[in-house]
Amino acid sequence: MPLSGPGSIAVIGAGVSGCALVAQLRRLGFGGAISLWETGRGPGGRASTRRSRHDAELRIDHGAPLLNITGETAPRLLQPLLEGGWIEPWQGAIAQLQGESTLRPGQADALGLGQLYRGQGGMDHLCRGLLSLAGNGCDTHYGTLVRHLDREGGPWCLLGRNRELLGQADWLVLSSTLLAHPRSRAIFGWEDVPLQVAAAPLGDLQLEHALTVIAGIRSEARSNLLVVLDPTAAGPWRNLPFSLLHFDAAAQQRWGLQRITIQPQLDGRCAVVAHSTQAFAADHLDVYGTHSAVARMLQLPPDEGREDTVIAALTTALEQVMATWLPGLDLGTADRQLMRWGAAFPLAPGLPSELMFCPRSRVGFCGDFIAGVGFGRIEGALRSGEQLALELCAAADRCV
Repeated sequence: MPLSGPGSIAVIGAGVSGCALVAQLRRLGFGGAISLWETGRGPGGRASTRRSRHDAELRIDHGAPLLNITGETAPRLLQPLLEGGWIEPWQGAIAQLQGESTLRPGQADALGLGQLYRGQGGMDHLCRGLLSLAGNGCDTHYGTLVRHLDREGGPWCLLGRNRELLGQADWLVLSSTLLAHPRSRAIFGWEDVPLQVAAAPLGDLQLEHALTVIAGIRSEARSNLLVVLDPTAAGPWRNLPFSLLHFDAAAQQRWGLQRITIQPQLDGRCAVVAHSTQAFAADHLDVYGTHSAVARMLQLPPDEGREDTVIAALTTALEQVMATWLPGLDLGTADRQLMRWGAAFPLAPGLPSELMFCPRSRVGFCGDFIAGVGFGRIEGALRSGEQLALELCAAADRCV
């Protein structure tokens, strides 16, 4: 169990921002203990790659398919990631679907602007690379749900479902809004919002302000269909004039899809990921998918066949929209899975950067929900982790 020490930091969430924070803290010379807590099996968050213990060749980027940088100056961690071989330039073909079936090659949405990169060997290598940059200076805890938070005159205490002590640290960082946002009550049936309860007796007006702003941040959900095609069926998909197809507003309304990514596998197979629209996902928020780590940890009730209904609806939409290029497409026998992102895209304006660090209560926030360049994308998550690292290092120096 990680023990509290001078300047020790607990980071909840091993997505891009949490891993970027850890990497930049170590690169800046921070010497305190760092622990990283994640409900999933490994790092990545919404930049994860689905892999299988029983199928070593399979890798599916079921969240963000790429990283794009639009700012005038690149994040500080970008070059070290490139030099380490963790990410590489993305060379795929982008197109936009307009309305029923009009294709506009080269037309990009916000995800396809600027300099494009992908994880080399899977998008999860972005976060694995960030943790590699931190060396051995981080105590990682995967498959662990932090349900409660507490700070009664001492260090921050991270508690499990039954309020058992998981770990302690002097500083607490949330790299997502889950433990601070009222949606946790609606999604998981929790009676309280963990950080709101822990913050109440602290009397930190800045933290209270931050929590009020966070509570007002709306986000969009996604229900993603994952399809794995054998080498024979994969051939036509590999020959399409795009590997990333995004939908304009009319096409989204027509098909209930926002984006399709085509991901050739090394063994000749092909993975296809169809991202639903917010409207479709909002109608199925209680359908988590068989592979949901959070649903298993919280022992949420089975969906009584509703997952199959969602998979069938997304399959039909994918078959119909692709009929122009793949006539007679039938995915009924393909391997199909569902991945649901409960809060995939935060909506502007987000949390102002001046509220991301609350030194009095020793709380920090990072993630793509922080306002600024890259808001709502991986770029924003990277930049927020880097910025918070500077704040924490400066605060640690003042405490010495």
